[in-house]
Amino acid sequence: MKNKLITLVVAALILAGCNTTQKPHENTQTQKTKYDVPAGEHMMQAVLWQELSAEHRALCYQAFNTAKLRLNIILSKKIHRAKPLAIVTDIDESILDNSPFNGKLIQENKEYTGKEWSEWVKLEKATAIPGAVEFLQYAKKRGVEVFYITNRSIKQQQETMENLRKLGFPYIDNKHFLMKENTSSKKSRREKVRETHDVVMLIGDNLADFNHLFDNQSTKNRNLIVDSLRNEFGSKYIMLPNPMYGDWETKGLYDGNYHWTEHQRDSIRHAKLISY
Repeated sequence: MKNKLITLVVAALILAGCNTTQKPHENTQTQKTKYDVPAGEHMMQAVLWQELSAEHRALCYQAFNTAKLRLNIILSKKIHRAKPLAIVTDIDESILDNSPFNGKLIQENKEYTGKEWSEWVKLEKATAIPGAVEFLQYAKKRGVEVFYITNRSIKQQQETMENLRKLGFPYIDNKHFLMKENTSSKKSRREKVRETHDVVMLIGDNLADFNHLFDNQSTKNRNLIVDSLRNEFGSKYIMLPNPMYGDWETKGLYDGNYHWTEHQRDSIRHAKLISY
């Protein structure tokens, strides 16, 4: 009888101990360590590279030096043109540096939202990409007009124009700005410029800045299209470096799905790494 009573007491103690122990999925510390991925943390290195590396500056100068060389070649050809010449350029990360905005998101552990972006645009604090002002002013002196085609909202046109004006960019007027209204595709806006001008050069940091063939394409297709248009790069298409964001990520890496959780995006990034 005594042995039976001792056995029951020991069993009760063990059961009580089990009930007071947290289950694995209830261990908040374990959960935080394993699953909480800070928003934008993966972008830290890219933002630092754009903000601090001399290599980024060098690539920007290289792009605009190439653009100047190509423009001089175009202008040296004595060809009768029915329309005035024009250059079409994107704005963000092509001629304006918005890396402080992305840095702020990282510091505050926030994801991109339209509200956060609008607040940044209103500050008019974006700086010029190295070489951008000088090249576009050179184009103006040579009689080539500059049109700005951007996916900033048309509601942000005045702040955008004022930011560019303060930095010394040319052609700051409503005629030369084609903002986003109904669609993010820039095809129709480029065609509108081509109705009145001969577009001899396009400047951008995203492939969709150059050709509608890149709109909503997978990573594989984007690379195949680049190969098919290889002779246009450094000739008609002037590419600027942007490792922070773009269609390479949203349309390519994440397959056009904007609703992945941060943990899912982290898993996708790891799954798509190429190793050996």
